Amino acid sequence: MDFNVKKLASDAGVFFTRAVQFTEEKLGQAEKTELDAHLENLIARGDCTKNWTEKIFRQTEVLLQPNPSKIDSICARIEEFFYEKLDRKIPTRTTNGELLGQYMQDAAKDFGPGTPYGSTLITVGEYQKKLGGAEREFLQASAVSFLTPLRNFLEGDWRTISKERRLLENRRLDLDVCKARLKKAKLAEAKAAVSHFAEQELRVAQTEFDRQAEVTRLLLEGISSTHVNHLRCLHEFVEAQAAYYAQCHKHMQELQKELSSANGDAFPNAFAVNASTSGISAGPSPLSGGSIPGHPAASSSPLEPAPLKIEEVKPPATGTRKAKVLYDYDAADTSELSLLADELITVYTVPGMDPDWLIGERGNQKGKVPVTYLELLS
Repeated sequence: MDFNVKKLASDAGVFFTRAVQFTEEKLGQAEKTELDAHLENLIARGDCTKNWTEKIFRQTEVLLQPNPSKIDSICARIEEFFYEKLDRKIPTRTTNGELLGQYMQDAAKDFGPGTPYGSTLITVGEYQKKLGGAEREFLQASAVSFLTPLRNFLEGDWRTISKERRLLENRRLDLDVCKARLKKAKLAEAKAAVSHFAEQELRVAQTEFDRQAEVTRLLLEGISSTHVNHLRCLHEFVEAQAAYYAQCHKHMQELQKELSSANGDAFPNAFAVNASTSGISAGPSPLSGGSIPGHPAASSSPLEPAPLKIEEVKPPATGTRKAKVLYDYDAADTSELSLLADELITVYTVPGMDPDWLIGERGNQKGKVPVTYLELLS
């Protein structure tokens, strides 16, 4: 009991002398032992590495899991912790894309899988699941190759470095306290025994400070190895991203082709009815109107007027607009204008013209163009 009391009193005394030394240094009333320039540079480099690693880690988490609630994040971390301790694999979580795909396919069952809308929901739902599966693989690869090494550094190596740096600061304060005591003893012309004790105390403090400075220096020099490791992890993260986006692009191209070939006959008729009743004349994709790759004019009404003579069509004084081409289009005959994706053309309409079409001009070329292949610009 007495030993514990004495130890507590001793610790309190050391803490008090350190606090006094620290305060006097801040007030400019006490001298401070400066670290060598190499160690100071290592400390600054370490702080920089920690700060940016933490920011990159947090933002990567946001990128991979946008807008997670705090409760969800905490639950996920607790789950990961327990499965890691039990040395068991974390169960696969359903991604948002997979869930959306399942909802679409379930909706198709109620709407009727044989209807145009129902069959398209089934197809799109299937590809949404593929996109969700690709996302899950990307998240898993990124967590293993990038997030985990960054987290290990922040929660492992950097905590060790921080602990040793705090110990180094304490050893420095102890050293400066001993220096101050020896200086006061010499100024007061104290007895030789007291001065000798202060000198011995200073030598011990200097030795402990030098030893701790060396330990801290070695740990901080390891930051270079950390950079090399994080560089390798960054390359792996980029490779995972590239593979993920390439896979998504491939799935979407396959989906567009499948929808174009499977629904080419169903959507034009449906759009023609909607356009005649609601005045709709344009849409952002080939699936929103009566023009599917093939021949958009297949949806025209039995009362279709006589074909326009393109060479006789003149642009109106007002009402022309610029339009961006969304998809490539091959003209079916000489009255139509072939299109290339992403090019800009001038478009306008003329009285009596099918609402699914516009007149397009590109330089000296002119012809009918399907509105569903265009994005009208303001």
